[in-house]
Amino acid sequence: MKLLAFLLLMPGAVMNIEREREKASLLYPYGLEQNDQKNPKLDDGTSQELSLAVPFTFYGKEQRSLYVNNNGVISFGTRLKQYTPDPLPMVGGPPFLAPFWGDVDNVQGGDIFYRESSEATLLARITQDINQYFPDIPFTATWAFLATWDHVAYYGSTTNKGNTFQAVLTTDTKTSFTIFNYWDIQWTTGAASDGDEETGLGGTPAHAGFNSGDEENFYNIPGSQTDAILNITQTSNINVPGRWVFQVGDFKVTEGPTKVPKPPPSNNNCWL
Repeated sequence: MKLLAFLLLMPGAVMNIEREREKASLLYPYGLEQNDQKNPKLDDGTSQELSLAVPFTFYGKEQRSLYVNNNGVISFGTRLKQYTPDPLPMVGGPPFLAPFWGDVDNVQGGDIFYRESSEATLLARITQDINQYFPDIPFTATWAFLATWDHVAYYGSTTNKGNTFQAVLTTDTKTSFTIFNYWDIQWTTGAASDGDEETGLGGTPAHAGFNSGDEENFYNIPGSQTDAILNITQTSNINVPGRWVFQVGDFKVTEGPTKVPKPPPSNNNCWL
């Protein structure tokens, strides 16, 4: 009987192991075991201002500190607590990068981790990835900053749906890159953005992209603020589903081969 039970359970266990391997291949290591810090359990909360060991160049300007905002945004100069995303460009707003700007509520569930790192193994992996995607740009990472939203819930949720995604900032002091990793996206909208409490869909969906603060320099990842953002785990600009990579010091748009799939059918009547 014990052998039979083991054999019955084994397919699921093997599937879970394989899924964890896939997760580790997309997301860089994070969590308390990596000496990450955590944002407070606070709706629309943020980190404290975080001073950087080296300047990170974003749209041609050196940034020496940043904020990790619970609602899926890393901003420079000031916090960004806004929960319903605005279309970009957001003129007069702070410069920011948004892996998934939506109404996160980590009181309902999930954690936001972050750390600054010069750890050799991590930098070697980032360097290898950047060199693969941009072979014509000499680059050896000397610094990185990682922020990871781990199974975070949405405001007003009545379910256990959670999103897991990550933003990585890296530089060699001359060239700067940002990597967005999307592992699991189950919702797009909080209830205060007219989303459905049971599905986390509808209303004003989340936004992914970059904003310099002026009217000329910005970038919207395809699918932003549409139903299709739910499928960002399947899209890419470097042919790795769930990963988007950009040179952001002197920002360059990198268009890739992966098209945005059509959103799944929905019975939700809350779409704008």
